[in-house]
Amino acid sequence: MLWSREDGSATLFVCEAEMSYTALYRKFRPDTFSEVKGQDAIVTTLKNQVRADRIGHAYLFCGTRGTGKTSVAKIFARAVNCQHPVDGNPCGECKTCRDIAAGRSMNVIEIDAASNNGVDNIREIREEVAYSPAEGKYKVYIIDEVHMLSIGAFNALLKTLEEPPSYVIFILATTEAQKIPVTILSRCQRYDFKRITQEEIAGRLQDLLGREQVEAEEKAIRYIAKKADGGMRDALSLADQCISFYLGEKLTYERVLEVLGAVDTEVFGQLLREILRQDVAAVFRHLEELIIQGRDLGQLVNDFTWYLRNLMLLKASDEMEDSLDVSAENLALLKEEAALIREDTLMRFIRIFSELGSQIRYASNKRVLLEVALIKLCRPQMQRDEVSLVERVRRLEKLLENGAVRSASPAGGHAAGDPSGRAGIPGALQGAQVQEEKQDPGPQLHYEKAAPADLQQIKTMWNSIIAGTSHRFRAVLSSARLKFNLAEGAENQLFVVFSDFLGETYLDSQESRAELEALIAEKTGKRAEVRFVLAADEGIQNARLADIEAEEALKDFVHMDIEIEEE
Repeated sequence: MLWSREDGSATLFVCEAEMSYTALYRKFRPDTFSEVKGQDAIVTTLKNQVRADRIGHAYLFCGTRGTGKTSVAKIFARAVNCQHPVDGNPCGECKTCRDIAAGRSMNVIEIDAASNNGVDNIREIREEVAYSPAEGKYKVYIIDEVHMLSIGAFNALLKTLEEPPSYVIFILATTEAQKIPVTILSRCQRYDFKRITQEEIAGRLQDLLGREQVEAEEKAIRYIAKKADGGMRDALSLADQCISFYLGEKLTYERVLEVLGAVDTEVFGQLLREILRQDVAAVFRHLEELIIQGRDLGQLVNDFTWYLRNLMLLKASDEMEDSLDVSAENLALLKEEAALIREDTLMRFIRIFSELGSQIRYASNKRVLLEVALIKLCRPQMQRDEVSLVERVRRLEKLLENGAVRSASPAGGHAAGDPSGRAGIPGALQGAQVQEEKQDPGPQLHYEKAAPADLQQIKTMWNSIIAGTSHRFRAVLSSARLKFNLAEGAENQLFVVFSDFLGETYLDSQESRAELEALIAEKTGKRAEVRFVLAADEGIQNARLADIEAEEALKDFVHMDIEIEEE
């Protein structure tokens, strides 16, 4: 900034500093409809309206981020005011086009509804529309993120939007059209901007990087296009980030993976093989390496889910190869890995990681959720769904086919010294079996029979006795009532009366009965004969049942005074 004095007057000279760097998505914002990618139907409609001079008074542009809503709105605002439009496009050379492009025109007013969402802001617009444009034909109001307006603001906008002056055009842009009142929607021409395809994004990136004189591998460009998820602005921002990290160097696929914190297909292939081997330790070491490398866990989950999806497509049909955006070497690797896994197992993996993808986004400890999901993949016995059960049976069958189980000894079907008949089962098979039910310990003949006076001790210790049972069985036992049999010769019979239908599962279960008898013997040193009965069938039992808590009944039965301790 320099001052000079000539004839006593002061003149100010401002030396503009060198222009700062402009982000790629701003530098290469489309100037004409022909530069807009992926929205051909919308572009054609708007161009036809400009050519035929059939301009509407209100437009609604909705769609996901980065698909060109604001860019098309600005191009349309220039086109309707252009002095010499060319095939529906703004010429870019007349004074009106230059003023709008430079942001100097008073005919195009951009409003951010996220920060100007009150009634007063809309009232200002209602007052301004009363004045016709100083130059040009239309005053265009572009209201971005219009769904952020308050209910009062929408109501204030409603009348103006319904009957605006002939020289006013409203363009409402939003990513969440479902939040806009129906009364507003019905007064607008609605245009839904779809996601841009990977091919169109990759082609645009190739062109822009060529203008920027940045050398990049085609594989790297395609990966950036895929990560953009249909948004051109996201693609340009990701490319800008990668270029800045490796400034002046070639943009390779490996470097893009490093900058974006992504994981390559080869890494996923190795991880899948470790999961199929049920090698939890190796899986966790692999995860630790990825975390140390700075990989984003949320993105890791999404990428692995996409990798599993590619495997599913390959297994579904041989004609799906063209649908996979992978290189030839990665395609060969995917085919090899797809042959290692069954369709139902793959579906279980996809289901687990799809659920994880929705949970991990808002989780405070993402690593724990991811580790639990990986353990579920390695250990199907952790789940009770049909696919997991089938997979567990399949693995047992595979062990049997491979000769992992030795034949039982001909004498009695048990190996010597092993009455349970499990000596021939290796540790690997035992680990694959369901551990919910306890093994039948067999009759405990060395315990004395429980006398009627011992039944009260069983009642007192009931909670500690059933604590050794499985979770579901324990829940049913905790709500059951204990009774004893007054019939002659049935001194040690203990009746467990289930309170509801949930006990039906265990009525005829010899394993459950033996399990409970063993626990009673272990805790009390006495052997009681357990019987299961439903409360509804209690009256039809061929027994004289009495509550253990009935002190007088016990005294009559035992013919002696007894003391009942309070619990």
